[in-house]
Amino acid sequence: MPKIGMEPIRRKALVDAALKAIGDHGSLAVTMSEIAREAGVSPALAHHYFGSKEQLLLETMRFLLRQLHEDVAAALSRADTPRARLSAVIRVSFNASQFTPETIAAWLAFYVEAQRSEETRRLLTIYARRLHSNLVDALKALVSAEEAGRIAEGTAAMIDGLYIRQGLRAGRLSIEACMALTEDYISSQLSRR
Repeated sequence: MPKIGMEPIRRKALVDAALKAIGDHGSLAVTMSEIAREAGVSPALAHHYFGSKEQLLLETMRFLLRQLHEDVAAALSRADTPRARLSAVIRVSFNASQFTPETIAAWLAFYVEAQRSEETRRLLTIYARRLHSNLVDALKALVSAEEAGRIAEGTAAMIDGLYIRQGLRAGRLSIEACMALTEDYISSQLSRR
């Protein structure tokens, strides 16, 4: 007989285990059995909750997106100027919870999977649009709409590029250095107007 109230706990444990397994493997080439073992549940129970490994991986990506969205919303609610809003988005993008090796490996694996999976591509599009929208919203108060879009694109490219460099372990930078580089880019763009 199933234990009442355990489903949310086990589902979260499976998502956490999927993140760890992806981080350990550096790809989505993990099995449901490996994920279930990491979560301390049977593979059958993992299949019961998610149906397939693909559904579990999509839920893992949704979890990352929700966490990022909640963190950004909270940071933006505390920012009182347009420039502070830009800094809040950058700070959250490089937040320690978003910048763990497992999280970076998961994001990179999802980017690769997006070449084959329409649903993964759709979720990454949501991420890109949210990031762009948050950046443009703050920039519009500082520069023209055209300039806001251009600076937002450059800022998003820096954020994603620094993630790729971290994932490849090429030129590893600290969280603070990543934030400083991105802040410097925005400051230099704003000073050109």
